[in-house]
Amino acid sequence: MIRIGNASGFYGDRFSAWREMLDGGDLDVLTGDYLAELTMLILGRDRARDPALGYARTFLRQLETTLGTALDKGVKLVTNAGGLHPAGLAQAIETLAEKHGLHPRIGYVEGDAIPHPDALTANAYLGAFGIAACLDAGADIVVTGRVTDAALVVGPAAARYGWSRDDFDALAGATVAGHVIECGAQATGGNFSFFTELPDGARRPGFPIAEVAEDGSCVITKHPGTGGAVTVETVTAQLLYEIDAPGYLGPDVVTRLDTAVLRQLGPDRVAITGVKGTPPPPTLKVGVANLGGFRNSMTFVLCGLAIEEKAALVRAQLEDEVGKEGLGFTLARTDHPDAVDTEAASALLHVHLKDQDPKRAGRAFSAAAVELALASYPGCTLTTPPGDAAPFGVFSADTMPQDGVNHTAVLPDGKRVTIRPPIRTAEYHATPQHQAKLKDLGKTTRISLGAILGARSGDKGGDANLGVWARTDSAADWLLGWLTVDRLKELLPETAPLTVERHELPNLRAVNFVIRGLLGAGVAASTRFDPQAKALGELFRARVAEVPAKLLDAT
Repeated sequence: MIRIGNASGFYGDRFSAWREMLDGGDLDVLTGDYLAELTMLILGRDRARDPALGYARTFLRQLETTLGTALDKGVKLVTNAGGLHPAGLAQAIETLAEKHGLHPRIGYVEGDAIPHPDALTANAYLGAFGIAACLDAGADIVVTGRVTDAALVVGPAAARYGWSRDDFDALAGATVAGHVIECGAQATGGNFSFFTELPDGARRPGFPIAEVAEDGSCVITKHPGTGGAVTVETVTAQLLYEIDAPGYLGPDVVTRLDTAVLRQLGPDRVAITGVKGTPPPPTLKVGVANLGGFRNSMTFVLCGLAIEEKAALVRAQLEDEVGKEGLGFTLARTDHPDAVDTEAASALLHVHLKDQDPKRAGRAFSAAAVELALASYPGCTLTTPPGDAAPFGVFSADTMPQDGVNHTAVLPDGKRVTIRPPIRTAEYHATPQHQAKLKDLGKTTRISLGAILGARSGDKGGDANLGVWARTDSAADWLLGWLTVDRLKELLPETAPLTVERHELPNLRAVNFVIRGLLGAGVAASTRFDPQAKALGELFRARVAEVPAKLLDAT
C-alpha cells in the first residue's frame, strides 16, 4: 500500500500541520488542499494586483521548516497551492530551496485556466494523471492549479500502481480515499456531530492518512498519539460532505459512493472497500468566478418590547434614505422574554446592501444607518461602525468537453507532457430512487433529532448539501422511510420554496439532500447568517420531532 497523508484542508488551515505530519510517523506522500471556491476569488484578486502572484503563499512559509525533512525522509509533496499560477509557485519553491541549499525535483501541472469573457477566473477541474506523470518522472514536489480535491490522492496512487484510464474501480476507490482526507481534520473528529464522545473531546484532532492498496481499497487512519479519532462515523461524516447524487462525478471516473462499505478494523483504523467506478462524463466541471459588485452590512440591536415594530421602523427609515434597491433585512430573534440583562433581551437586525456603485453601498449606506442612532426606536444602538463597501464575488459552475483543455504536466527536467483525455466516457444520470416505506416502530417520544442522527453539511456554489446518517441499523431503517423531502422542508422552513433532491446511501446508513439555490449566488455573495451552510446540519439535529422510543434505547 501507499501511505498518503493530508496537511491542509483549506487556505488558512493549521499552519503547523505539515510539520506535525512529517514528524509524526511514516508517510510516502503528503498532500495539501488549498483551493475552495472562495479561495479562487481571493487568488484572482491577488493576481489582478500583481501578475506574479495567484498562488497560496502560506504554503511557501510552511515549506521553510519542512522541505528539508521531507527530502530527507523521501516523502513526496503534492499540493494544489499553485492556484492560478502553478508555474510561479514552482519557481518560488526553487528559489526557497536554493536559499537553504536544497535541490528538490519539482514538477507542476497546468492547463486548467480557461479563457472566459469578463470572468475574474475560470478554471477546469483537472484529473489525477498529470500529477502521476510528474511523480513517474521523479518529482519530489508536484504543484497543481485547479484539480479535483481527490486528485491529490488519486495521482500518487495511480503512479505507484501504474493504473490505466480504464481501472475504474481502483480509481474510484482512491477517489473515496481522497475525498475522505481532503478536508484535513474533518475525517478525524473535526466538526463531528458527536464531538463530546471523542477521547480528547476534539480539542486538537490529528490530520488523516489514507493507506491505499493496489485495488483502490483503503484504510483511513492517523498518526499515533494525535487527537481526535478515526471511526466509521467520523469517516461517514466526511463521505457525506459536499456531495450530490450517489454517482460522484470526476474527470477520471464516476465514483459510486453508494457502493462503499466501511468497517472498523481497530482503534483509529477504518477500512473502505467495495467501491465501484464507471467511465467519467465527457465534460469537465469549470468553476467561474466574477466580481458581483460591492456590499456593506450594519447590525442594529433591538432590546425589549415591540421588536418587530422596531425592525419595521429601521427598515422604513433606511429605505427612505438610500432606496429599496439592493437592501436586505434579516431579523434574528435572539431575545428572551423577561430577561435580566440587556444581551438576553435583545434581537439583532442585520441590514445588507449590495450595489454596483461602491459609494452607495459604502458610506452613503453605513452613515445613514449611524445617523439613526438618536432618531429611531428606543434603545437604538449598533454593533458596527460606518465603513466603506467591500467587493464581493459570484461563483458559478459551467462545463466543457474533456478534450477542450490543454492538460499539461511539466516534468522536473522542464519537459512538457500533454495528458490525453480519457478515451471511454459516458453520460451519468442519477437513478430515480423509490422512497423506503416508513416502518411502525411503536411508541414515540418527542426529542431532538441529534439524539440518534448525525449530520454534515456544506456548500457547492449557490447550492447546499445536507447529509444525515443514523447511528444504528434500526435507526437507519426508520430514517430512510421517515425523512422525506416534504418532512425536511417542514423541519427547515427556509428550504420550503426551493428545489430539494434526495439520495439514499444505505451502506452508509445515510440520506443526502441537495438544496438548490439556498446560498443564492454562492458563498462570496451570500448574506445568509451561515453563508457556507456549515451549520445547517446542526440546525437540523436541533429540531425536535416524534422519534420511536426504542431507537433511543439502542443508541
